[in-house]
Amino acid sequence: MESIQAAASYILSVQGIALIVLGTVLGITMGAIPGLTGAMLIALTLPLTFSMDPIFAFILLISMYVGAVSGGLITATLLRMPGTPASIMTTMDGFPMARSGKPGRALGLGITASFVGGMISWVFLITLSAPIARYSTKLGPFDFFSLVLLALVLIASIGGKSLSRSFFSASLGVLASLPGIDKATGNLRLTFGYEELNGGLKLLPVLIGMFAISQIISDISRINEKITVIPVNRAREIFFKLRDWKRQAVNLIRSSLIGTWIGILPGVGANIGSVTAYSAARSVASPEEREKFGKGSEVAIVASESANNA
Repeated sequence: MESIQAAASYILSVQGIALIVLGTVLGITMGAIPGLTGAMLIALTLPLTFSMDPIFAFILLISMYVGAVSGGLITATLLRMPGTPASIMTTMDGFPMARSGKPGRALGLGITASFVGGMISWVFLITLSAPIARYSTKLGPFDFFSLVLLALVLIASIGGKSLSRSFFSASLGVLASLPGIDKATGNLRLTFGYEELNGGLKLLPVLIGMFAISQIISDISRINEKITVIPVNRAREIFFKLRDWKRQAVNLIRSSLIGTWIGILPGVGANIGSVTAYSAARSVASPEEREKFGKGSEVAIVASESANNA
């Protein structure tokens, strides 16, 4: 309890609040730009924190990271270009909802879910971080293989009725991970003589090519078409109402717990937690709600954003 009180004294101080605001704004700005991540922002800012109080430096860096993860949903929702890998699943439903005239609603759902996911993970961090960390360090190669296998199986549930499309998508993902140095033997694999492929294909450039570049090409191909004006909803629909909290309460808690557990595992990013929570939400949804996934489902947006911020 004393540790919590000491932390609160730092966070609620004028300098602490100022650093939280600064870090969050910088993080959201960086995360909203496709190709730039919170890790890049932290790497650039880290030398500036050497002369700061360690606790205040920690507050600034955490604010930047959380802001960057949340900022990725902005371009994912409005432009179909995920700002960060963690916002991939948000793109699938946030963009269709925005195109239907509800961009504010989509952003409001994502921001609120991100906040709730962050708060739930904070509770787990201060209460169960020590025992869970001891357990997570005992996980071996077989455990991580099982986790990756689980992620591949979940792709089938995301694809809906088209099992062949899901299998093809999973095969493309596995194929993209093959070029580079074989970690088992140290030999080059599928580089075709190009030194640029020695380090393998990085996730972020691949995602930019799949989502951002493809969307830009699609927009250019329709540059001469007449622009359809989409009516935008009222600003008051951005905020959660009481009925929204009741309808999304179970989804928020379940997805946040999934994101928290996966986030604790070493080497597993927020994108895996987002995919897992999205799949779990889809599997327990009603048949009517399940049909909305990929077309602007509120449940899907909440599941993705609460998990990736947890």
